Amino acid sequence: MKKVSKFWAVLAMCFLPTYGFCQSKSNDAIIAGDDVAVTSTDNGQVRGYIHNGMFNYKGIPYAQAKRFMPPEKPASWQGVRASLVYGAVCPIDATTTVIDPIEFAFQHNWGYMNEDCQKLNIWTPGINDQKKRPVMVWLHGGGFSAGSAIELPSYDGENLSKKGDVVVVSINHRLNALGFLNLSAYGDKYKASANVGMMDIVAALQWVKQNIASFGGDPDNVTIFGQSGGGAKVGTLMNAPSAKGLFQKAIIESGSYRSDFMTADVSKRIGAAVMEVLNLQPAQVDSLQTMSYERLSAACKKAFAKVQQQLKTEGKAVGAFGLMWEPSVDGSFLPYNMTDPAAIELSKNIPLLVGSTKTEFMASMINPAIRKFTMDEAKAYLQKKYGDKTDAYIAEVNKAYPNTVKPSDYIDIDLTTFRPGVVRQANAKSAVAGAAPVYMYQFAWQSPVMDGMYKSIHCIDIPFEFDNIKRCEEMTGGGKEAYALAAKMSQAWINFARTGNPNAKGLPSWPAYTQQNGAAMLFDNQSVVKQNNDKVLLEMAATAK
Repeated sequence: MKKVSKFWAVLAMCFLPTYGFCQSKSNDAIIAGDDVAVTSTDNGQVRGYIHNGMFNYKGIPYAQAKRFMPPEKPASWQGVRASLVYGAVCPIDATTTVIDPIEFAFQHNWGYMNEDCQKLNIWTPGINDQKKRPVMVWLHGGGFSAGSAIELPSYDGENLSKKGDVVVVSINHRLNALGFLNLSAYGDKYKASANVGMMDIVAALQWVKQNIASFGGDPDNVTIFGQSGGGAKVGTLMNAPSAKGLFQKAIIESGSYRSDFMTADVSKRIGAAVMEVLNLQPAQVDSLQTMSYERLSAACKKAFAKVQQQLKTEGKAVGAFGLMWEPSVDGSFLPYNMTDPAAIELSKNIPLLVGSTKTEFMASMINPAIRKFTMDEAKAYLQKKYGDKTDAYIAEVNKAYPNTVKPSDYIDIDLTTFRPGVVRQANAKSAVAGAAPVYMYQFAWQSPVMDGMYKSIHCIDIPFEFDNIKRCEEMTGGGKEAYALAAKMSQAWINFARTGNPNAKGLPSWPAYTQQNGAAMLFDNQSVVKQNNDKVLLEMAATAK
């Protein structure tokens, strides 16, 4: 009897809809079919596919919403929903031209646009297996205005999931006016409109909390991570009461460019300016819900220019990148500003990994002539900013970065935007008594592609963190050094997601950051930990012309 029971048990496993047992022996890279990779969610069953043994799901609905309204749970469905391709991208201003050498590195995929964009994607080694794998939820870049979960090839989560035995999730959500236009002055109906784009992300995290166990993930071990605007979204969630408890760790990559949220006054001014541009009276506000995105976007551009000019006239700061779409303090979703002690207390127990790349938005990318500067020309350029301190600045660069070679390298180091924000954020976090640790990094590796013009450009670290060098050869070159560094960095990200500590084999011992030790991992072919490495440079840049 026991042998017969065992036979039927094994046979039953072979007919499970996961197809993880019988079809894993197939020689095909892709396994897909009506009964393949089927699992359950709160809204119904979904069907993905298996690629090289990894389960892939694309475009699963996590919420739905009317324009400017808070997200709601998606409608349930009957039967099994095919979830094989990426969902819609939030409408953005269409890209009509690109700069060829830059686009060569990035290889954007613009996807297709639809306001029904609250969809997520999942990569996992196994489903319905009762395992509790760490979950890593990726938030895409593009500020709060653009981008998507499919935008860059580096965003694909399969390799990271496979390497670390983790569940990777990426999401699309509402952006720009659709996610952040403050219309609260025009009735209670629109009271949440200023932050519905961020509320979408919270809804996605709630979905993960409720459903990720079916995909082999641990709902109580979730790491949110993102780069650029995605990193800023991570920082925003750390200050949002409704997100508390939905994630346990946070990684901010080149996203520490804000010191505070937009004020309610400014976001309401933008809303009022949009109404004025469109010649709408308060009673006509509902017409914004039905007009075309293109018309709404055009009006918003004019409104931004108008409000930005007002702020400049009043002597008020508009940020490093000018006035942009972003979350704002609303007394509800974001009751505090970023520097408020109550906001910092919210994320006190969340370990933080934070950093940026060495050259981010470098001057030589904006002005190609800088790439061919002689040292005398570079020095003349620097003198416009540093004056009689130029020689001292050059000496400090050589001290902090002894492998500096090209004259343009002295110009391209990011010392005014992302890097000081990283230090500011790390200092604020580490200063809280009893807070979870902060780990800091700087990505200093330089791409050899296009005669080295990309250096450590904004976004170049993402392929390394996702272990996606093969997918991103145009940006990384795909050489042995890139693969070697990616192996170490991706493992550090995996270890942090698993335990809250990024220390990994092949890297030097990585201490937690404090304002006193200034410890940061500098990722390069020979990664090193340095203390207060660029402190003097940051001080010089902050006081320069």
